[in-house]
Amino acid sequence: MKRILTIILCLFTLAAIAAAQSAPKSVIHIINVKWKDDATPEQIKAAVEGAHQLPAKYPGIKHVWTKNLKYQGQEGYKQAIVMEFESEDALKKYTDSPAQQWWYKLYLPLREESHTHDITN
Repeated sequence: MKRILTIILCLFTLAAIAAAQSAPKSVIHIINVKWKDDATPEQIKAAVEGAHQLPAKYPGIKHVWTKNLKYQGQEGYKQAIVMEFESEDALKKYTDSPAQQWWYKLYLPLREESHTHDITN
């Protein structure tokens, strides 16, 4: 009986280790945006399309999502931009990087306000 309990305990431990190792270490960076009233649809489109170019400009970004299927936010907030970073370190190094500075030239002049959320396992 003791041997069976030991085997079961080992199996549970291995399963827990496997589950922890399979959890992604990437970071989801969510930006909720309120555009300025005078931002034109063309300018907003350029800023959003610019976000999609970021993975080519900064290898620490894996994916970018910008198509809002349903958006529930504070009044005036009409856009969510989501970026997946490889790791917390990649997110930290993105700050003030040439890629961020490039995108900010498109994005910041149009942004009235934004709120960000960073999420990982």
